[in-house]
Amino acid sequence: MKLQKIVERLQKLHPKEIDLSLDRTKNLLEKLGNPQDQISCISIVGTNGKFSTIQALYAILKEADYKCNIYTSPHIQKINERFVFNNKPLTDDELANLFSEIEEANNQTQITFFEILTVAYFHYAKKYPENINLIESGLFHRFDATNILKKNLASIVTAIGLDHLDWLPKEEQTVEKIIFEKTSTLLNSKIVVAKQSSNEISKSIENTIKDNTSKKIIFNKNYNFTLKENDFFYFEDEFGALKLPKPNLPGEFQLENVSTAIATARQLTKYKITDEHIKSGITKIESIARLQELKSGKLKDLTSNNLLFVDGSHNPLGAKVLNEYLQSLNCNKHIILGMMANKDHNEYMSYFKDIKSLTTIDIPNQPNAIKGSELKGKIKNFENINYKNSIEEAISSIDLQENDIILITGSLYLAGEVLNLN
Repeated sequence: MKLQKIVERLQKLHPKEIDLSLDRTKNLLEKLGNPQDQISCISIVGTNGKFSTIQALYAILKEADYKCNIYTSPHIQKINERFVFNNKPLTDDELANLFSEIEEANNQTQITFFEILTVAYFHYAKKYPENINLIESGLFHRFDATNILKKNLASIVTAIGLDHLDWLPKEEQTVEKIIFEKTSTLLNSKIVVAKQSSNEISKSIENTIKDNTSKKIIFNKNYNFTLKENDFFYFEDEFGALKLPKPNLPGEFQLENVSTAIATARQLTKYKITDEHIKSGITKIESIARLQELKSGKLKDLTSNNLLFVDGSHNPLGAKVLNEYLQSLNCNKHIILGMMANKDHNEYMSYFKDIKSLTTIDIPNQPNAIKGSELKGKIKNFENINYKNSIEEAISSIDLQENDIILITGSLYLAGEVLNLN
């Protein structure tokens, strides 16, 4: 209760959810002695795959016996997920005490919720100067609150695509502009660039960072992976080749994120990370709401013996890789869809092929979500499309045959509601 009350107060410190500027963050951090200058960080920017890449790198580092702090957003079920220190999320009491300290230092100065959370993270991270900090950038990067570091161990650029376009002027709603926002202010250290969805995007990223003096480790130029049969894949970079077991994440697209994490880990030459740490670590990755199978629980009980997945994908690039995974399965697929109002709903669904049924729903507790009934009316080119009031009703309404699967997708907020309900 104490934590909830503090969070509610912090959310009222600025009239806008997002106000792109670095000044407020820098001013509050300066009051706190600039803790961000006293820690070792790896920055992760991109559109898709950031969370999975972080979790893969985290699993490798843990296997090598290194302690990590992790800052991600948004949270799926509890705000504590955003604040991992010494390999553990903060408890409610620890987080409430931290927020109280930052609230007092801020002294009612106008600041956005994300900015004050970011300051809180850096302030607490100072307690663990030997730990490796894995820091996910929020919206874009150039004016994101996490972009106040003066140095880091490396920057990771995951897959970049169209998302959050409503924060850009109409004439600048292009992937080139997003690439500029995400990569033009990366620090001079090492830059690891993941596999992209097209050669054009890869070239645009390389062009944007060409004057950056960092060592650049780019997919298909400086590292690569090849999927083989018998549940293993090959990874290769300047340090040699590795024969690796498949990671414990479904979907071939996850190999792209895992390989990016491996490439980064092998560039941390001041740390002792062996091939065995990598081999073992990638089989122990913990990933929430990223093509996550629900194997038990209240919602799972409604599906009998059929598989139930939840995935927080919410943009075209996410839909594309999700469909590629679904296409690899020889069964009927049923999608339950809930989305935020500011997304391109038709563009998202246009990537899904051979879907047996589509059921739209409302996202509970999200005033900025599109109503499921309205979403149904907007979606084109789907014959078997229905609307249901609730997640439970949607699952129960599907005529499931043997081996059919259900995928609940369209929003990280929906994924959180699903996991809480289950």
